[in-house]
Amino acid sequence: MAKDNNRLFGFSFKRKAVEDKKKPVSFTIDREDGAYEISPTGGYFGQYMDLQGDKFQSDRDLVMKYRQISSYPEVDMAIEDICNEAITEESGIIVNLNLDELEQKDSVKELIQDEFQRILNLINFKSTAYDLFRRWYTDGRLFFHVIINENKTDAGIIELRQIDPTRIRKVKEVEKVKDPKTGAELTKEGDEYYIYQDENLVQQGEGLRIHTDSIIQVNSGLLNDERNKVIGYLQKALKPLNQLSMMEDSLVIYRISRAPERRIFYIDVGNLPKGKAEEYLNNTMNRYRNKIVYDPTTGNLKDEKVHRNVMEDFWLPRREGGRGTEISTLPGGQNLGEIEDVQYFQNKLYRALNIPMSRLQEADAFSVGRSSEITRDELKFQKFIDRIRNKFSIMFYEILKRQLVLKKIIVPSDWVNIREGMNVEYSRDNYYAELKDSEILKERIETIQMMDEYIGLFWSKDWVRRNILKLTDDEIKDINKQNVDDPLMPGDINPDLSNAPI
Repeated sequence: MAKDNNRLFGFSFKRKAVEDKKKPVSFTIDREDGAYEISPTGGYFGQYMDLQGDKFQSDRDLVMKYRQISSYPEVDMAIEDICNEAITEESGIIVNLNLDELEQKDSVKELIQDEFQRILNLINFKSTAYDLFRRWYTDGRLFFHVIINENKTDAGIIELRQIDPTRIRKVKEVEKVKDPKTGAELTKEGDEYYIYQDENLVQQGEGLRIHTDSIIQVNSGLLNDERNKVIGYLQKALKPLNQLSMMEDSLVIYRISRAPERRIFYIDVGNLPKGKAEEYLNNTMNRYRNKIVYDPTTGNLKDEKVHRNVMEDFWLPRREGGRGTEISTLPGGQNLGEIEDVQYFQNKLYRALNIPMSRLQEADAFSVGRSSEITRDELKFQKFIDRIRNKFSIMFYEILKRQLVLKKIIVPSDWVNIREGMNVEYSRDNYYAELKDSEILKERIETIQMMDEYIGLFWSKDWVRRNILKLTDDEIKDINKQNVDDPLMPGDINPDLSNAPI
């Protein structure tokens, strides 16, 4: 193993040496990032060679399985529906950064907004947003290599290059120690880094060790039952899809095998001895018999004698003294149109993919009505879209953090507070959201109109503003200021703000 492969490939933010002297010790570790745990004394290459392994539990096989099932028509339709709902464009804008809650100077906010737009240009988000989101949703993870100019780090990120998730994984060195007082086994965390292995590095038994600051990782946030492996959103669709696929194949086989009418051949063998009678019967069978089989992998019919026989005739010998050679028929299947079991597994697959069942009915036409007519499934679907948008937004936050630190706009320790004041907002083309807001405002105004004669008697104006209109203190101040600053229209009376209308 070459010595150069042991160094960190990439850049890292400098930290004080005092911070690294004492590693944190706990009885558990954080597994939310899906890092692979190894012993720092065991060597990372020897323990991390399962990237190209044959076990289904490996990350590589999971990703390849997700990609395989994403080409299935029902799954592809569901993914496309989810991506179309999550990535929309309004007035040329897909996402924007809201800094209203950020407590910083306006000049700092402008710098952050400029860097956010520069990041979108780096990844060409306007043109690649749909493909990027679909790739992240299908694989359950997304990796970027952050490329900078080492001679001019204050220039920021110069390129963000995507990495195949099947070739990279995070590694975390973990050391088991015992508590001298209680004897309990504690976990001492060590270095964290990424290992990249392509086909050539796997054959050589080597890999590239990359610092965590040089890699952007965005995963689904979902973990398996043991809470130690990151899975994708398609994980719970694996079993229903396999069941549906088997039901469809068995249905095709059953229909083809039961559809034709069987023939029963009674062959008169006279008084031939048993051996001669069987030979005579076999010769007659080979002369008239059709060996047509169904291949479930391709859906074609073949003339073979290896697979399932779907044209099975019956050949029965008849001795001398019977009615001679006779051919009769058996009727085909009478219940070939029953597909309730297939529809059951199809609906189960759609539920596993979080798609509203109403969207799958071709007879249901799109109509725009009152928000009260929206089904509960649509509301649940919109909340699901909002959740996965928030998970996908981690990509923007991680890239923006590195960009702001590299350009010395902030220091790494400031990011925690700045991050709390940021919010990535996505454009919405859902008419129902606007319709819902409009109806809520209408209901509030109607409530105020019914309370008008009691305002000032049982309820104060300030109470109505806060509890009926749901206005915040800042909104109340802005409205009062606007009422003063706005010029009076002809016929208006100068308002008295002490008794200002609500």
